[in-house]
Amino acid sequence: MLAIERRNEIITKLQQEGKVLVGDLSQLYKVTEETIRRDLEKLEQEGIAKKTYGGALLIDNLNVDLPYYVRKQTNIASKEKIAAIIADMIQEGDHIMLDASSTAVYVIKRIKQLKNITVITNSIEIMLELSDVAGWKVFSTGGVMKEGALALVGHQAECMIDNFHVDKAIISCKGIAQEFGITDSNELDVEIKKHMVQAAKQVILAVDSSKFDRISFVRMGDFSMADIIVTDAEPEAAWKEQLERAEVFLRY
Repeated sequence: MLAIERRNEIITKLQQEGKVLVGDLSQLYKVTEETIRRDLEKLEQEGIAKKTYGGALLIDNLNVDLPYYVRKQTNIASKEKIAAIIADMIQEGDHIMLDASSTAVYVIKRIKQLKNITVITNSIEIMLELSDVAGWKVFSTGGVMKEGALALVGHQAECMIDNFHVDKAIISCKGIAQEFGITDSNELDVEIKKHMVQAAKQVILAVDSSKFDRISFVRMGDFSMADIIVTDAEPEAAWKEQLERAEVFLRY
């Protein structure tokens, strides 16, 4: 196993359990404890973990981009619930844009039985998922592959998106807060999503309940940039009132 693969698996364990122990990891991966300590030092430098005596704790940092491999395996039940709600909104013949979030992949998996769908996406994972689907038109945005993610970003991707107008754009975010709006961790991702918003008749924001009342690094915009917010649990009354004032429809 490569070191990067081992560290990604350690991140997954941190996401699932909140902490890891050096001795346990050493036995699991059949490497020395010193090797595991170096792995944990690397994760600490990246802002993902905090080393402790004999192990490490997860740092819940919305400003850090976790590897796609890790994001794909976290909050699966929430993503599947959100994807099911969004899938019911998509009709045969629709033209849709999807960002490179792991939730968008779950949406695609649920609508593969539909006919005559046109997809525009910057997600390499979605393109791979649709490689065996007949009768669909699948457009890649092109662009530069973002490090650590199966995502295409940059000026070329943005220009490609600007050439189209679609029925629905499905995007995600890292945080949503009443005083600061919609936020994400990376400015390149945010720019792609802003262009998708401008290209769509209807914008669907997928955000699991753990992201409410959280603020990430880059502001994407006000709630009004979304027409529908889809989440996995009923928000508090204050949130319902806020979204109603912003004329944003809420589904959960």
